[in-house]
Amino acid sequence: MPKSLFVDPKKVRKAEILKIKDIPVNQYQSNFEKELKTYGADRLKRILYDMQTIRAFETMLNTFKTQGAWENIEYNHKGPAHLSMGQEAAAVGQCVNLGIDDFIFGSHRSHGEILAKCYSAVEKLSEKELEKIMKEFLGGDTLKMAEKIGYKNVKDLAENFVLYGTLAEIFARNAGFNRGLGGSMHAYFLPFGSMPNNAIVGGSADIATGSALFKRINKKKGIVISNVGDAALGCGPVWEAMMMAAMDQYNNLWPESVGGAPPILFNFFNNFYGMGGQTCGETMGYQYVARVGAGVNPDNMHAERVDGYNPLAVADAIARKKEILLKGKGPVLLDTITYRVSGHSPSDASSYRTKEEIEAWEKADAIEEYKNYLIKNKLITKSDAEKQEQAIREKLIQVVKLAVNDEESPRASAAFIESVMFSNTKAEKMEEGKPEVLDVNPETNVRLKAIAGKTRSAFGADGKPVSKNKTFQYRDGLFEAMFHRFTIDPTMAAWGEENRDWGGAFAVYRGLTEALPYQRLFNSPISEAAIVGAGVGYAMSGGRAVVELMYCDFMGRAGDEIFNQASKWQSMSAGLLKMPLTVRVSVGNKYGAQHSQDWSAIVAAIPGLKAVFPATPYDAKGMLNYALRGTDPVIFFESQKLYDKGEEFEKEVPAGYYEVPEGEPAIRKTGKDITIATLGATLYTAMDTAKILQEKYGMDAEVIDIRWINPLNYEKLVESVKKTGKILLASDAAERGSYLHTVASNIGALAFDYLDAPPAVLGSRNWITPAPECEHYYFPSTEWMLDTIHERIIPLKGHTPKSVQTTMDIMRKNRMGV
Repeated sequence: MPKSLFVDPKKVRKAEILKIKDIPVNQYQSNFEKELKTYGADRLKRILYDMQTIRAFETMLNTFKTQGAWENIEYNHKGPAHLSMGQEAAAVGQCVNLGIDDFIFGSHRSHGEILAKCYSAVEKLSEKELEKIMKEFLGGDTLKMAEKIGYKNVKDLAENFVLYGTLAEIFARNAGFNRGLGGSMHAYFLPFGSMPNNAIVGGSADIATGSALFKRINKKKGIVISNVGDAALGCGPVWEAMMMAAMDQYNNLWPESVGGAPPILFNFFNNFYGMGGQTCGETMGYQYVARVGAGVNPDNMHAERVDGYNPLAVADAIARKKEILLKGKGPVLLDTITYRVSGHSPSDASSYRTKEEIEAWEKADAIEEYKNYLIKNKLITKSDAEKQEQAIREKLIQVVKLAVNDEESPRASAAFIESVMFSNTKAEKMEEGKPEVLDVNPETNVRLKAIAGKTRSAFGADGKPVSKNKTFQYRDGLFEAMFHRFTIDPTMAAWGEENRDWGGAFAVYRGLTEALPYQRLFNSPISEAAIVGAGVGYAMSGGRAVVELMYCDFMGRAGDEIFNQASKWQSMSAGLLKMPLTVRVSVGNKYGAQHSQDWSAIVAAIPGLKAVFPATPYDAKGMLNYALRGTDPVIFFESQKLYDKGEEFEKEVPAGYYEVPEGEPAIRKTGKDITIATLGATLYTAMDTAKILQEKYGMDAEVIDIRWINPLNYEKLVESVKKTGKILLASDAAERGSYLHTVASNIGALAFDYLDAPPAVLGSRNWITPAPECEHYYFPSTEWMLDTIHERIIPLKGHTPKSVQTTMDIMRKNRMGV
């Protein structure tokens, strides 16, 4: 427990001088005899072959982009081509001492990394292993194409497979590694340990951290490398990832048997530029990337600058750092210096660089230097190198001819793209095994004992309300769903701010601390990007992750991770990846403008996310059960207004397992005169409004709890409107841009002939959320609902409006921008 880590004022106030450990810079010394003994002649020669292949591949792409043809083959490549010509030694050297259990996550400039990692795997795997992987991947589609290219043996065929699979992906072909849905910046090949590459600068850092967490928590082999550029040090999520990877709790609080810190290596391919900005001298001030490790932990993250123009220097560094990581002593930071002689992309004329600088680096070309090193030491001849280059070119020509042929290499259909937006599968557990638990005994676990003594309905047998302390609450429903899945799925892990000893900021997890070992439920830094990003990496690596954002407003701090990462990897992988990630998001009130917003509309606008907003304890448990048995990313909204609510609609909340049917709204009250549909906590306001409508105006309202954001089945809504002819939609989200406008628009299209008036949408004011004393100005109330019905749907006899809800006021508010 953190309380065992005594913060001693005498110690922390003591005067002293911190001394920083030395950080090695380019310390590798070439020794051919030692290198030959370490790697053998074939492997040393293979390094040159791999570098030459990457250079040929990148040159080919650059030629297509700039000239529209290569080797008399015409092709209009419409997509991007962020090339790494000049960086081949860094990519190849990195993979020399890695196996397929070692993962690499890359950046948008990643073609070289994919080829290097895959070629390294081809070299290390047996022919039998290679055949099995190629035959099983995509039902053999990529292999069938590779077999059309000449080959001598299985390993040669595997090279065809890698080259075609990568190029076909870049050219958006159906037999590409991701069926063409990832493209140039997102290609990867999981069976060889080449993990998803990322178009967002620095985007791989926190995802790779999550993958390393998965390896450590689930005792998997290998290490994880995050390859990002030097400019990524300007990105907050990269720093958040390093901080999360360096948490002291791995060694202070986690069981020793887990193995220590996650095996994550942050490798900065330092080419000294971020697009057109020069990082060293202009847009950064660190001078040496390796220096920043000193700011993360006392070990300087074992930081080191490595000469990335020498593949053997890189290979040596990776071997040494891998040993550190496998011992649980990470994280590690490498400053791997390299240089891209090409522009940021083919449209970049490099006007920000001098001709002399580019020529100086071209003169120091890593491929030429390494080739000459092998020639000098009589391992190859100049003629050998030239023949090898020619053989690579001839193989690539065959690959390109196949990849540009529309008939031979068709593209995925629109129907297929739609089919892989979600996995729509269920998994009781992500892998076999017995979950690690502590106190799950209902007789000794305090939370389980407390729940056992509660009434599982808001009302007693006499129909009277039960006190909140004796009622099974919304938060209890969430707890039971979490507890259930933790006892079934050995991979499931949860983290966020105050997740453990507080039991979560809203007491949802109280009792889980006693039930689970530290590695399955832990506090994270206040780093929302890393919290969610690590969840993405953990999920795509094969585990189930539940991450919590204490307030909905904090989604802004994890925007990329939610909207660009969690939402897209299943579809960009053509369904090869699954994303069993649940993001619990608490929607607040009483805490002012930056802690009280409902951002469900933003989530609704992003393809690839499932999203729910339960309003009752029954739904809280059943919908979280649904989320935790699926393999899709679910944004799980919870209103803070509801955590202590008892169940008012179902007979009781079942003690056993159940799920709420996907996409189905719930009719909370039947009626015939008007439909009121709500999302979130406004359900209870709508129920009060329905009572007033009946008692005061003789109007019988049907109340529907939409509860699902995506997917949503409109049948019950449409049938209700066909019956009533009128609908009011309400939620606590700001009215402008509310998700309910989408619902209203669809109802207008689906039930137009049955509507007596346009659907009316009611939301919170388009303001900042004011102080709690003024919230009655802001959130929808029964008065607002009645006034909206009166002014915009049907006049209520004898009704005197207390607020302005007219169509003229809609005009005024939009004109004013409020």
